Amino acid sequence: MEQWRKDSRKEAVVTDLEALVPQDHLLRKVEKVMDYEWLYEKLDPYYCHDNGRPGIDPVVLIKMALIQHLFGIASLRQTYRDIIVNLAYRWFLGYGLLEEIPHFSTVSYAFCHRFPEDLTMEIFEHILNKALNNRMVDPRTVFIDGTHIKASANKKKYQKEQVSKAAKVYAEQLREEVNAEREKLGKKPINDDDDHDDEGTSGGG
Repeated sequence: MEQWRKDSRKEAVVTDLEALVPQDHLLRKVEKVMDYEWLYEKLDPYYCHDNGRPGIDPVVLIKMALIQHLFGIASLRQTYRDIIVNLAYRWFLGYGLLEEIPHFSTVSYAFCHRFPEDLTMEIFEHILNKALNNRMVDPRTVFIDGTHIKASANKKKYQKEQVSKAAKVYAEQLREEVNAEREKLGKKPINDDDDHDDEGTSGGG
């Protein structure tokens, strides 16, 4: 049987993620407007810095949830699986090709136990508004969990209303998704006033 081309799947290549992600990729545009100083200031009060255990960068968890909703991925579990194999997603998180991605249960825990729902809404409103105001993102392509920002979003009032609505829908649906996952494990649903329990769930994706 004639072989049309050689199989290059095991070919060793010297490169890096920076060279492999297209310059016009949506996540490059979002990265340009990420306000890290503001984000860390908002997230810092929800972490203990003297417990002797290095934690996962909270901004990475925010970015994982942002990937889910910018690209319409059905669940955090699937988002975790997609990030493992997607070069652009890894680049956006700042993770190398061989680094282990934070498990989706860790993301779930953070958004249900560490980050209040109103903080989640505030963070995503902030990121989306900066991306839109700086024209880094086409309003017709930006959405959070199915809530679209229409082409007329250049009107500031309309944009503000739609982004706020989108962030609220996102926060509510994220909570619903996590609670559905907890029910499968025989755990009670999480409310904002619940006490913290063990972080995450065991097992793979």
